[in-house]
Amino acid sequence: MEANAIEIRGLTKRYKDFALENLDLELPYGCVLGLVGENGAGKSTTIRLIMDALDRDGGTVTVLGADNKSSEFLERKEDIGVVLDETFVPEVMSARQLGKVMAGTYKNWDQGAYDGWIKRFELPPDKKFKDYSRGMTMKLGIAAALSHRARLLLLDEATGGLDPMVREELLEVFADFAAEEGHAVLLSSHIVSDLERICDYIAFLHKGRLMLCEEKDVLLDKFGILKCSREQLKNIPEEAIHGKRVGTYGVEALVERAFMPRDAVVDRTTLEDIILYMVKGEQK
Repeated sequence: MEANAIEIRGLTKRYKDFALENLDLELPYGCVLGLVGENGAGKSTTIRLIMDALDRDGGTVTVLGADNKSSEFLERKEDIGVVLDETFVPEVMSARQLGKVMAGTYKNWDQGAYDGWIKRFELPPDKKFKDYSRGMTMKLGIAAALSHRARLLLLDEATGGLDPMVREELLEVFADFAAEEGHAVLLSSHIVSDLERICDYIAFLHKGRLMLCEEKDVLLDKFGILKCSREQLKNIPEEAIHGKRVGTYGVEALVERAFMPRDAVVDRTTLEDIILYMVKGEQK
């Protein structure tokens, strides 16, 4: 088996008012990759490009060992579970009826697994989709994605707008899925705390550019928060500083530990802080 579930090289998509430029990403098997960024950063565009639902302007995309422009990729789609921010199910259809449609769509459809997820997620099997809440809608999409023996999950804002209990439940499901041999998960979200909890790798998109892509634990070890005066900040190497907040009584800066003086006191940081400081620094 190839090492990576997804390999992206130089992926580019240009619109009149937005461009995703030269994106490089890898998602190893056995891992969850968190794709984080503000609304409009390019997360949904990336997922649609991976599925070849959009024509790219440059670069290559390999999914489960197949170029996504090849005839082989059509077969690989059977092994990919996709849940988009908006689940496209006819309003008058119920979960039970959706199962029958999926059984005729996927060769590996597992009705027993689907029924099990519907029960676990406490979804009423005969309730019309138009009467579903946001949480029920996402759970139904995820139940379907998990019921045709997929090896790769592509999840676009699957936890957005959900209450904390539902999010907790779904994050556990995603983590358990990725832990199975030959599986992987790409989860896009603007809820950074969700990604920090379950992701092995983090990719940060900002205005169509990849700001960073790294193992989560490496990122958290690499960066820290320095609290000091404005005068003290002048003695810190410029290459160490990746963003700062200047207040009335001092400065807080995101710094790269490798460039810091040995006697500097640098506090632990969070993934959310890393991203916020980087955006703040980029806007200066």
